[in-house]
Amino acid sequence: MQQEKLKVIKQRQLTADVFELTLKGAMAKATTTAGQFVDVKIPDDRLLLRRPFGIAQIDPATSQLRLIYRTVGQGTTVLSHIASGAQLDTIGPLGHGFPTDFLQAGQRALIIGGGTGIPPLYALSRQLVTQGVTVTHAIGFGHREQIFYEKEFRELGTVHYATDDGSYGFHGHIGLLLDAEFATTEFDAVYACGPRGLLMAVNNRYRTHPHAYISLESRMACGVGECYACVVPAQNSTKLYKVCDDGPVFATGEVEI
Repeated sequence: MQQEKLKVIKQRQLTADVFELTLKGAMAKATTTAGQFVDVKIPDDRLLLRRPFGIAQIDPATSQLRLIYRTVGQGTTVLSHIASGAQLDTIGPLGHGFPTDFLQAGQRALIIGGGTGIPPLYALSRQLVTQGVTVTHAIGFGHREQIFYEKEFRELGTVHYATDDGSYGFHGHIGLLLDAEFATTEFDAVYACGPRGLLMAVNNRYRTHPHAYISLESRMACGVGECYACVVPAQNSTKLYKVCDDGPVFATGEVEI
């Protein structure tokens, strides 16, 4: 973990409310695991708390990190207006990412994502492909206009889309897509990130899978495990886990969702 002022290389609007932010700095070389995140200080004196963002792409060769975020409040709205050349006070990489070392070339992984939980899964998919793993994606959105990075995911492996309104791909939520497409398909690893309903579906379906992992999204204050604002209870004990420090990635069946 380090604190650094990362330079904004460019910002690109992907959908009506989703933006891609490319940052440059030494932190990119220290970010080695897909699923980790960074805590960004929004350049506005009215906003005291940092905002956590999953990392969508890691490029150590160019010292660049790419974040994808949705404008959902004052902080992300301010961030969406940041111009190239600006510097953002950033802490990272934070948290524990997705385990991948156990996978070997030729094995198969299923990546399941929804909404703004999708960005770190793109970094994961890229990492797995470099390991020779065959990747299948199951991705859900509310409707067609919300979809981003379709071309990028299709370049890495097979993609199954689901939309709540049926405007693109399978008509229904991810849980129904999993039932329809993967009821009898076995994978060597399963990874998921997205809204609570998606994670509950994955957690229930793959609870006993030896290599199934979910990445939790949570409101955070410090991002480094000091404030206990993002705790979640363990599945079968009184233990509490901190999403920012113990996670955000957990094995299925490990925590209450």
